[in-house]
Amino acid sequence: MSARILIVDDENLFREDLASLLREEGYYCQTAATGEEGIEAANQDEPDVVVCDLAMPGIDGVAVINHFTVEHPDVPVLLVTAYGSLDSAIQAFREGAADYLVKPIQHEELLVRVRRCLEQRRMIRELRFLRRSVSRADEGTRLIGDSSAIEKVKKLIRRAATADTTVLVRGETGTGKEVAARSIHELGKGAKSPFVAVNCAALPRDLMESELFGYRKGAFSGAVRDKPGMFELASGGTLFLDEIGELSLELQPKLLRALEQGEVMPVGGVRPVRTRLRLIVATNRDLREEVKAGRFRQDLFYRIQVLEILLPPLREHREDIPGLIDHLLGRVNARLNKRVLEVEDQAMRALMSAEWPGNVRELENALERAVLLADGNCLALEDLPEEFTGVAEGGDLSQDLRRAVRAYEKEHIRRVLETTDGNREEAARLMGINASTLYRRLQRLGSPLE
Repeated sequence: MSARILIVDDENLFREDLASLLREEGYYCQTAATGEEGIEAANQDEPDVVVCDLAMPGIDGVAVINHFTVEHPDVPVLLVTAYGSLDSAIQAFREGAADYLVKPIQHEELLVRVRRCLEQRRMIRELRFLRRSVSRADEGTRLIGDSSAIEKVKKLIRRAATADTTVLVRGETGTGKEVAARSIHELGKGAKSPFVAVNCAALPRDLMESELFGYRKGAFSGAVRDKPGMFELASGGTLFLDEIGELSLELQPKLLRALEQGEVMPVGGVRPVRTRLRLIVATNRDLREEVKAGRFRQDLFYRIQVLEILLPPLREHREDIPGLIDHLLGRVNARLNKRVLEVEDQAMRALMSAEWPGNVRELENALERAVLLADGNCLALEDLPEEFTGVAEGGDLSQDLRRAVRAYEKEHIRRVLETTDGNREEAARLMGINASTLYRRLQRLGSPLE
């Protein structure tokens, strides 16, 4: 589909001359003789670019720009005027004009500026799409558990969310470092702003700089257009760099400069791009040891370690496993279109007794396999992977499993119901289960508020 150009100018001959030129280039053109007509036309069918005269009776060019800034922020406005002065140019850009031309207009120059405005519109829309993609809302962003270890982490997360400070999240693989980062973001004042997650270990080292800082057209073979980096995509929100210890020594000073100066230099660029964001980094390494070994810069370590959050391995808070299983089953059931609602005692004993070197991620993977194999609504010991069935009779549980699990479950439901003032439907939503499931559990456990 041809790009749509709206021309707003009170000079009939000039307006039709521009329209004729742009139509010859394959553009679809609408014309308007006044600012009022231009705004009405745009409200009915949004254009891709507006070419607008500055000096018009009634609603002038500046007022048209103001309207588009509010009502059609993706649409660039190319301002045209016969009064070429520095003051009018400055005013136009302050009001939000994308570009500026002085009459008499050279046709080739006009076409160049229109193409530039169309590219700007494409970039704006692409940037907005990418931001929506990377800031997806997910109910899985909550840390699950009521143990003292997890409560300590939650307290630090709430504290971190109140300030736009850099946060270092440490923990073994699978402990939920990205979950913690998303929680900080969602509890902060910029919860609706972008959340961009980058796994430094998953990107080739020779592409890391261009992915983080972006690049300009022609910077290298294959760079056929400008591309914003993750810093630019996350501007105004949160950038989460997972596995920060994998960042090369060559790139570490550039990251440090980005944090200290609030700007990045795209690959092949000549002007830095300003960014304003919160940085959260994560690692499963001991960065102090990495500094001693010369693999991580000491100044960067001090810069990112403003607030440190250590996530405990799952084996150190086994009492949270029943609640985690309850939560993860909801996600697994949704993915597999299954209805496994309960876990029999032997299976629960095996799950609570395992060492879980892969932590919560390993637990979810084991549950996904078990749910896939389960025949009914109850997950049995034989549904679990073989490596877990051998621990069913072992483990270090300090009391009868049934009483331990029921005591946890009853206390957990009591706390959730307290937070919802007894509203069972809201409590079920917070727990990630449906209301009928909660009702059955209340019957089985007895009222948790007793």
